Amino acid sequence: MSAGGAPRFALVLASCLLAAEVAAASYAARVVAVHDGDTLTVLAQRREVRLRLAAIDAPERGQPYAQASRRALAARVAGRVVDIEARGRDRYGRTLAVVRVDGVDVNRAQVRDGWAWVFRRVADEPGLLALEDEARRERRGLWRDAHPVPPWTWRDRLAAARPRDAAAPPATPVPGR
Repeated sequence: MSAGGAPRFALVLASCLLAAEVAAASYAARVVAVHDGDTLTVLAQRREVRLRLAAIDAPERGQPYAQASRRALAARVAGRVVDIEARGRDRYGRTLAVVRVDGVDVNRAQVRDGWAWVFRRVADEPGLLALEDEARRERRGLWRDAHPVPPWTWRDRLAAARPRDAAAPPATPVPGR
């Protein structure tokens, strides 16, 4: 193989492995970390895989109810073997998945118990909006708050508050001023 062929081979191999993982779609793995109310890491075939629960969006760090949402997810899955139905990847490289433990759909449970919103930009799950409406009506979880802020709005506000060009060098003073 030529010197230029090795990187191309590695890229093709990585693409095939990624396609195989997504095509495999379902597998079991042990949860080794819960990062927030919609993100966890599992150990599958001696490899750590970061998962984002598909179709839902939980409060961001620093946002009200973020820790409660993380604790609720951890109580369901931490240290347990879960069934994973891969649905693809997000823009951060995380596997989008529906996660089940003992036959219970964890994504739906987070919404039903009021610890996550339906992520309307991508959700196509039947019944999820009804579960969210029910949680809101019954003031479960984050719906205890009179005006909960969806995570996508929270992220947009944080992005808008950031300086536009934080990496730009400081302005050079004009001589004589």
